[in-house]
Amino acid sequence: MRYINQSKVFPPRGLNMMLPGRSSALEALPDLEPVSAYRYFVYGITLHSEIPLALPEQGHGELGQIELHIAPASYFSEAARGRPLHPDSESFYQTKFLPDGATYVRWEGVGEFLISPDGRGITGRQFDEAHEESFQVYLLGQALSYALVKQGFEPLHATAIVIDGSAAVLLGSSGFGKSSLAACFLDAGHRLLTDDLLILLPSGRGVMAYPGPQRIKLFPQLARRFLQPASRGVAMNLGTKKLVLPLDRSRSSFAPVPLKGIYALLPPRSTVRRHAVRITALPPREGFLALVKNTFNYRIVNPARLERQFEAATRVASVMTVKKISYPRILGRLPAVRDALLADLNSTEDRQAVCGD
Repeated sequence: MRYINQSKVFPPRGLNMMLPGRSSALEALPDLEPVSAYRYFVYGITLHSEIPLALPEQGHGELGQIELHIAPASYFSEAARGRPLHPDSESFYQTKFLPDGATYVRWEGVGEFLISPDGRGITGRQFDEAHEESFQVYLLGQALSYALVKQGFEPLHATAIVIDGSAAVLLGSSGFGKSSLAACFLDAGHRLLTDDLLILLPSGRGVMAYPGPQRIKLFPQLARRFLQPASRGVAMNLGTKKLVLPLDRSRSSFAPVPLKGIYALLPPRSTVRRHAVRITALPPREGFLALVKNTFNYRIVNPARLERQFEAATRVASVMTVKKISYPRILGRLPAVRDALLADLNSTEDRQAVCGD
């Protein structure tokens, strides 16, 4: 399989020693600027793209570089045939790991992507029936997660909101209510950091959380309730009513912020409609397991990746207590959940201030 312009993409000089999973041999690579029409910033990565994307053109991209190219159907025909595709039992996407280390993924009704072996390049094609917003959701989420993992990052399946300059992280599988609760915070004047995919990295300021695309995915009822008047969007895919809703600058955060709290949402079926909001600190082992369980990309399972994933979860769990939160899944109760989470964050801050004294 031939890859488009992959030789043009290199990480910034001196960065490899700072990031997990990078080979020191890459230090000798020259600093070359990829030739692309657009440059964007997301998840701390600089994304060079042939097509316009709904991403900021200024921001933080020091963690690495990825180049995006668009190709016709014929380009993907070799990857799509031969070895069988592996369907996902819980969704409509298919994956194939190619002999040279590349990864081919496709979502029916949306598009297909080929991720290079080193994760520095993504080649994609939007299907004719797909909306541009839908294509970008899968490009900047699921497809990009393969590139991030190949480059040594460990993305979490999480939504994060910015509260007083720090990140509150909501962990949980699809359907657990991460975006719904985040929308309630937006309604109260807080900003979204990322919806669905989160990169956390240690730094001198603690663990930093990096911003994702400026959009959120909600069902129409929630969009009307919390995002009025800006509640228009397009369907995420042909099989769902969930909408992709762009956010303006007043509701988005564009810079990495220090991590303040991590909350693992219990599944809706485990909660009773009448019980109160409950927030409980998890023991370190359970907090570690919650982080591992909520990896964004569970398809890549080679030993090196699993070791790196365990190390990343251990680092975060060692400096931040993971808490579980349960609450009745009733729309009218979400403001009470938001207030309980804010109170918990404030109490944590007060305890830290006392310890600091």
